[in-house]
Amino acid sequence: MKLLLVQVRYGIGDIILAGLPYIHALSKKFNSKISLLVKESSRASDLFADDDHVDEIITLKNDMDGVKGIFKLTKELKKRNFDKIFIFNSSLRYSLVARLAGIKSIYQYPLFRSKDNIINSCKIFTENITNQVVSTEPNLIIKKTNNNLDKNFSILLGLSASGPTKRWAIENYIRLAEEISKRIKCKFYLAGGKNDANLINQFKNSFAGKNSFSFEKMSIKETLPIIKNCNLYIGNDTGWGHIAVALKIKALMIFCDSPLVYSSYSKLITTVEPEGIEKGKTTHDTLGKDKVSFDKVLSESLKLIN
Repeated sequence: MKLLLVQVRYGIGDIILAGLPYIHALSKKFNSKISLLVKESSRASDLFADDDHVDEIITLKNDMDGVKGIFKLTKELKKRNFDKIFIFNSSLRYSLVARLAGIKSIYQYPLFRSKDNIINSCKIFTENITNQVVSTEPNLIIKKTNNNLDKNFSILLGLSASGPTKRWAIENYIRLAEEISKRIKCKFYLAGGKNDANLINQFKNSFAGKNSFSFEKMSIKETLPIIKNCNLYIGNDTGWGHIAVALKIKALMIFCDSPLVYSSYSKLITTVEPEGIEKGKTTHDTLGKDKVSFDKVLSESLKLIN
């Protein structure tokens, strides 16, 4: 049986919290590997390289947009002869493509529905298909491990973010790392890419940066064994934090202007929100990066360390 799951949300965090648990649940239910239709920005090829539940990863390319793109995508799916498709999306576009591609069993969110809680939507949709209770806890599978890492306490610092309003200031992370270093001997792994070089350099040039290692020149796949061996994630609500959680690492996520629902899928996540905002009411319009209490972040970090 050939299965296809469609999850075309943009980011790394999205494919983990709104994809990974349901990929596994559907693969197990139908006793078959499952192919994915995703955006390249999800980095699914890196994340699922070792996952035996995943078959082929089909990237939704730019030339698959628009009316012409419908026929191009249809052609790509039709030649693969999928038996079932699971569309985690309410767009008529993917429903039409599935029908044109001749896929017999089509499961999809209700068309044109209003926005809902992303976690609940994925969970309920999958449970209705499988007739089983589905856990929202993701489990990222990697086969390579790295046991030669620093034996001290290891902290993954999520310095990057998808936008400036989601990013707690680098000066705060430097100060935080220095305060933690006064209390325990630890190493800091700096989670960020090439676009975060300035932030990473600022950290590396600080006192705390003397005992740090940067991911900026590594692929996502190369970082996974390192993250797996970390003890704690502290950082912005970003893909790195969701990767850590999927590798069963405790995480302290700073929600400057992201809805707290993006943390609700896992018990491993502790959150800090801006001061003056009712708990759980942070939104994309909060713009609270300058209202996050340093003392609160430090306090919560030390609780998780101890």
